[in-house]
Amino acid sequence: MRAFKDSMMELITETSTNLPPDVRQAMARAVEAEDRASQSGKALAVIATNIDMASDCEGPICQDTGMPTFKIKTPVGANQIIMKREIREAIADATRLGKLRPNSVDSITGANSGDNLGPGTPVLHFDQWENDDEIEVKLILKGGGCENKNIQYAVPAELPHLGRAGRDLDGVRKCILHAVWQAQGHGCSAGAIGVCIGGDRTSGYEHAKEQLFRLLDDTNPDPRLAAMEDYIMKAANTLSIGTMGFGGEVTLIGCKIGALNRLPASFFVSVAYDCWAFRRLGVVLDAKTGEIRRWLYRDKKIAEKMSHGEGFPFTGNEKRIHAPITEDEARELRVGDVVLISGEMYTGRDAVHSYLMKHDPPADLRGSVLYHCGPVVLKDNGHYRITAAGPTTSIREEPYQADIIRRYGVRAVMGKGGMGRRTLEGLKESGAVYLNAIGGAAQYYARCIEEVLDVSLLEFGTPEAMWHLKVKDFPAIVTMDAHGNSLHADVEKASAALLERLADPVF
Repeated sequence: MRAFKDSMMELITETSTNLPPDVRQAMARAVEAEDRASQSGKALAVIATNIDMASDCEGPICQDTGMPTFKIKTPVGANQIIMKREIREAIADATRLGKLRPNSVDSITGANSGDNLGPGTPVLHFDQWENDDEIEVKLILKGGGCENKNIQYAVPAELPHLGRAGRDLDGVRKCILHAVWQAQGHGCSAGAIGVCIGGDRTSGYEHAKEQLFRLLDDTNPDPRLAAMEDYIMKAANTLSIGTMGFGGEVTLIGCKIGALNRLPASFFVSVAYDCWAFRRLGVVLDAKTGEIRRWLYRDKKIAEKMSHGEGFPFTGNEKRIHAPITEDEARELRVGDVVLISGEMYTGRDAVHSYLMKHDPPADLRGSVLYHCGPVVLKDNGHYRITAAGPTTSIREEPYQADIIRRYGVRAVMGKGGMGRRTLEGLKESGAVYLNAIGGAAQYYARCIEEVLDVSLLEFGTPEAMWHLKVKDFPAIVTMDAHGNSLHADVEKASAALLERLADPVF
């Protein structure tokens, strides 16, 4: 199959950079449903612009290109050994070219392989089918932020705000609603969920993820599950969690449910959460040549443009701040303020935060903006260039953040999804703020980076290094301030009250 590797490279590139039509349509409906002047409306304007930018430049929609997961159907006798080798080669080439971020990390040493290859990566699922002249390959790229919001329930169970979930469809309903609620903005809502009722712990999670290969607008062939999907879509969107967890009308863009037989002793409900950057495509290949015969998920026309403008709809009320920031400037900011950051900024994720708890920082962080971001970086003629730079989920840094703010004089931390009470108290004590950037908007934010000034701790790998950046008019929303206010805590509390109203039996 002379063309197989090239076809895989095209599939990987298109999946990373161009959302399928059903997801685009769902996001277009979300844009229309929200008040454009609201925080969710502003976030959706950035998302729509980012979708267009990624498509135009063939750059990653989101800098977290996730765990590449392939589902492959082959004729009897097809050489799977060769296919595995060439998929791995295509993954490495796509990583080198910046279509994928190097995401494969040794779980023992923490070392990044640099090419997205290693034990367990990429994930390959092979099946045979009776079609003897075609090969089907489907690919999903599901990032770490939404992967961390996957959840599995063993029922019967007591669920916060919903009460007892039993071993029946109404218990399943409660589990799914709780799964949506607990995700809040950490998984880059508005999101989609795949659900498996039953199975064992392993097969349940796998089958839940398989549901995400379905079209968002298909109809479940099981009328009982079709009714459940319809109910969840309506009920979840009454929780007012909204885009990025900012509050709003649209929390979920898809719900797909499957069922597997189970052991009498076990009843699991497994939920796979996916973000708005729902990257899933497929191809059907000629089994002899490996050439693409047709694309899957593209039977509908893709709208030429998603956006109506250029990202954040500016009102003139934005607060322009230049880093380094003083304590007085940080304390003047309030929850809800839109800020435009210029000056120097430093990235720092899990490895950097762990390092800073034991060592002095490699740069002076006084007055700095510390950005929770693992960018996609290319090196051209000896110079680094950031090609994708959206935020990562901040809550992972909760054990460290208040201490780092206090020790080093950081005045703003920026990421997505918000942080907890310990960080909120640290912001108040030290005079700092939390800024929520728009999750997944990797191309939009890359355009705000004028220059890579330096890099430290590159031994941690590209995503985990500390990148020293010069930015201009980098937009974000203050969601936690130095006065003890947190939009995230407010939305979680309000949505919990709405969740309690859904406790009564329905099925």
